[in-house]
Parts: sequence; structure tokens; C-alpha cells
Amino acid sequence: MASKPVDVLVVNFNTAGLLQPMFDALRRADGERLANYLVVDNASVDDSLQRMATVCPQALLLSNKHNVGFGRANNQLLAHLQGKYALLLNTDAFVAADSLQKTLEYMEAHPECGVLGVRLEGRDGDLQPSCRYFPTPLNVFVGRTGLGRLFPGLKMVDEMDWDHASVRECDWLPGCFYLVRREVLDQVGLFDPRYFLYYEEVDHCKRVKAAGWKVVFYPHTTVVHIGGESSRSVAELEAASRQISAYQIESELLYFRKHHGLAGLALHMLLVTLGDLVLALKALLKRRGWGAISACWRHCRATWSLLFKTRYASQPTR
Repeated sequence: MASKPVDVLVVNFNTAGLLQPMFDALRRADGERLANYLVVDNASVDDSLQRMATVCPQALLLSNKHNVGFGRANNQLLAHLQGKYALLLNTDAFVAADSLQKTLEYMEAHPECGVLGVRLEGRDGDLQPSCRYFPTPLNVFVGRTGLGRLFPGLKMVDEMDWDHASVRECDWLPGCFYLVRREVLDQVGLFDPRYFLYYEEVDHCKRVKAAGWKVVFYPHTTVVHIGGESSRSVAELEAASRQISAYQIESELLYFRKHHGLAGLALHMLLVTLGDLVLALKALLKRRGWGAISACWRHCRATWSLLFKTRYASQPTR
């Protein structure tokens, strides 16, 4: 019996209610014929494990005693891959009936493509950022402060003002639907385990492209991504809305140190500080109140604190 072409990798964290509709969508996409299912539960405290026994009993299921983060959890599944491709799929991402077939056909026809992403839409049909440019200290600063008019021609991370109906190469793709060739994983691996949450796909695509592969946006199928479900459960369970931003700040520091060196990290810290000052001045001028101004101070303080806790972005805190 021929092996199935794709392994679907799912990391679940407190999203028990999404498992049934996510797997139902995969089955409508001919997943029973095309895919093996590999799931890591990241120490959920809801009834995810019990649900999995009925929702998809044939899935390989690993259960972590602690939440090890998104990237490390996906890395745990590398030893269990069987197919020619691996599809990383969020529990809050629902494939269309043609998603598996079309994307696999594209990969077969384009052996130079290492990673493929698709058109992402919200529940209401609104287009989501699906095809992104690499972050730099400058475009992150401009994105935060809204000073784009001062930098005409600067490529922002989320450029939405282009034709989303055509296949195109891009820098990186969101990890909610992330189809990667097994050969790529054998060559460059999957995620850098230092990123607990955020920037895993950015870093991976950077390494994939450096190895000579293409990263491609494919618009001819759509995945509905409702977004933020795992993050919301973190916030509820740990009162962690502040913690979530700390994950992002830390990953950003690690990324800039890794790919832009100490000089790039120093520029990032300068622009973070300047950016928070700009945003505080805007809040003051627009009379948004002390809460808005103090938020800028907290962000700046958190970034500098994490710079030192990570030993100048050379190691993670968790």
C-alpha cells in the first residue's frame, strides 16, 4: 500500500472545541486518502485529550506535561514523519475541500518550491495577511509608529496592496497553513527551538531561502483562519495578555540578533525606544490619557528588560 503523501502536523493548546470542525474540514478535503495526522497536545487543561480520542482516533497523539511552545512542539513530530510533505496546520484554520489536492499538485509540479502557503481569510471572508516581507528594525519601527509616509517605498511586513489572485514568491508565510517539502526539513530542519512563540516561521523561511529553495504564495485555494484562539486561552488561563506580548518581544530580539547581528540588534533597541517616545507624544497630543502614555513606557521597559534577561538576545528565557 502506497504511503500517504502528506503528514498534517497539529499543535493543540486548549482548543478542544475546534478539533472536530478542523478535522471535519480535512476529511472533506480528502484527508483520509492523502494525509496522516500527527498531533501534539501542549499541556491543555480543557478536555482536548478526551476529544481527540473520538474526533480523530487514528491520529498519532503526543501529550506534553508542560507547554513547550509552538516551535518545539512541532519539532517533536519530525521523528514521526512518513510522507513526502508536511503540512503545519493550526487548530483554528479550516481548509477548503480542494486545499490538499491543489497545493500538493502545485508542489509536485514545482520541485523548486520548498514552502507553500495559501490565501487566508477570516470568518467573515476578509482577506488576512498571507504573504509577507521579512521584518527589519526599520519596517517594524514604521509599522508600530505609523510613520510610513516618511519612508516611501519601504517594504512593510504586511503589504496588502497587491494582486492576491496570482502565484508569487515571498519572504515568509504564516504558520497556520504551512506546507513544506520533506526534503527541505531533512536539509535545514524545522523550527529554531529558542523561539517559544512568534517568529518561528520567519526564521525558518529565512533559512529555507538561504538554502536555495523558493517560498511561494498560492492563491487558488482558501483557508479560513479565525485566529487567536490559543492566544486567547493563554490570556484567560494565565491572565497573560501582557505575557503574550513578552513572547513576541523576546522572539523579535532573538531574531534580530541572529539575522542582523549586534549592530542590527542595537539599531532595533534604538528604534524601539524612539518608537515608544513617538507613540507617547502622539498619545499626549491627542489627549488619550495616562493609560496610553504608560503603555508606551511599559513596552519600552519590557523590551530592555528582556534584552538583559536574554543576555543581549543570545539565549531564550524559557
